[in-house]
Amino acid sequence: MKNSVFVGALLCFIAAVSWGAMFPVAHAAFQYMDPFYFTIFRYGAVTIILVAFLWWKEGKQAFRFEGRGLHLWFFGTMAFTVYNLLIFWGEDLLGQPGIMVASIMESLMPMISIVIVWMIYRHRPHAFTLMCVLISFIGAVLVITKGDIGAFLGATEDFIPSMLIFIAVIGWVIYTMGGSEFSGWSALRYSTLSCLLGTITAFIITIGATLFGYLSAPSMDDIKAVSPHLLFMIIFPGVIALLGWNIGVSILSPLNGLLFINFVPVTTLSIAVLQGNKVTLFDVIGTILIIISLISNNIFLRMLQKKEANEHVQTKYNESLS
Repeated sequence: MKNSVFVGALLCFIAAVSWGAMFPVAHAAFQYMDPFYFTIFRYGAVTIILVAFLWWKEGKQAFRFEGRGLHLWFFGTMAFTVYNLLIFWGEDLLGQPGIMVASIMESLMPMISIVIVWMIYRHRPHAFTLMCVLISFIGAVLVITKGDIGAFLGATEDFIPSMLIFIAVIGWVIYTMGGSEFSGWSALRYSTLSCLLGTITAFIITIGATLFGYLSAPSMDDIKAVSPHLLFMIIFPGVIALLGWNIGVSILSPLNGLLFINFVPVTTLSIAVLQGNKVTLFDVIGTILIIISLISNNIFLRMLQKKEANEHVQTKYNESLS
């Protein structure tokens, strides 16, 4: 049992650190290749690896959609088209500050999922959880605006890319929530088929944008220049993080797994410092606020679950006496 918990924790840690590192790596790659082509090169390779692994692991029957092809396509598009194209597009448009903005937005996923559940399923969260959502939002605002909200709202060149990143993050949250509709499938099967369909959509959009003159295909020199970046993005934030996170969460439970999201902005901030990039006081304060809100809400939910479990046991005991 201890070994499985350690493996689950290690997988979640590697996934979170990989996601935190991918934004500085991608920013360096965008000097040679635009985010759209970078995404389809990256996830084209990830798709091939996952397809081969699924075929070897579960056989050709695992590629049947079982009447849920449209749902698979929708959730795959949310993750591997909306998320991947928009988050890196927004990061590239923002320039160097986009590294921290993208990372901070990613770390907000647990809080965004709470709001989405509240809006769609009318499941109102506890007041303490709402307070944590507000604190994390304030932290994100500090990082994104660098403390000057008025100037940020008046600067279209900053506001629009930030909204692209925000929409991208919502796309990944929807994809994660959609996994519950495929509870009878393995994490590998859901990841592979959704990745396949979503990447095909991203490929069609990228080729279409190129044909209409909005994008330019990279040269061989460009591809060679970003090959180390692509290799990292394919192996770690791609295959290992995608599968490792799903497996790790299944071992630890979503509540325990979400704690590792804290390593996303911490990793990004650490790499930015090591690279000599400018890190503002607002970046640090905003990151700390988000981490505090995530940990506080996690502890609160644990206490709430324990209280409800004790009340359930007490109720059963009282019923047995009556």
